Amino acid sequence: MSVALESNAVFIGIEYLAIFCSGLSGGLAATRKHYDIFSILMISWVTALGGGIVRDVLLGSLPPTGITNKGYVLSALLSGVVVAIAHPEIGNLTRSMIVVDAMALGLFAVNGTAKAMAFHTSGMTAVFLGMFTALAGGLIRDTLLNEVPSIIRDKHWYAVPSFVGCILTVIVSKCVRAGIIDLHGEMALDLGIVALVVAMRLLSVKFNIMLPGALERERAHLRMRSRYLRRPVVHPQVHEPQDAAVNIPPEAAGKHHEG
Repeated sequence: MSVALESNAVFIGIEYLAIFCSGLSGGLAATRKHYDIFSILMISWVTALGGGIVRDVLLGSLPPTGITNKGYVLSALLSGVVVAIAHPEIGNLTRSMIVVDAMALGLFAVNGTAKAMAFHTSGMTAVFLGMFTALAGGLIRDTLLNEVPSIIRDKHWYAVPSFVGCILTVIVSKCVRAGIIDLHGEMALDLGIVALVVAMRLLSVKFNIMLPGALERERAHLRMRSRYLRRPVVHPQVHEPQDAAVNIPPEAAGKHHEG
């Protein structure tokens, strides 16, 4: 099943670049843990193609492209070899890596959603699968490296741009099904969506834009009261004299004796 962005040589080249750079980020994280070369290659591969594998498994598109497409697999493994050799230089390319990572985020989100729609899933399902394609590779990487996932650790917009891109891709796909947009229009709009995702990600990093957290509250206005939650009231025990009948006044005792 064809996806609009995969039918153009320019977008295919961008996709290979995204896979390669995603593999670089995974391999770089593995080198910082001082892992061996096999572990570096595995982390690079799973970072670059893990999201697509999760998507294909959930779609029932087996075997997944992450293990059948030779170009994808070789690009991911090549990134692991490159980072194993040139990791000091790659580690200094912070800004470039952020830009390419944003490109990968947008492209994977749009491609994953479009492929899900090509399998005639619902719009909501396609959004989830698109986000899995964009985010699951990094999530698996951080889990294997025993780190907090970047989608949680990074307070800038990361999952939000991909979510917006997935929703817009669903709308475009439905317009194509309805005959409102042709193939060329779909390609142009998909490219615009990728650009939007990249712009949202980069602007959030540049201007330190973050989503708000939980509201800061000093006290609760609603308090739960339940008879099962009340602490039992312990009453002081009154001990009666054990020999109470013997405590008779002396006067009464004398009268009783005399009688």
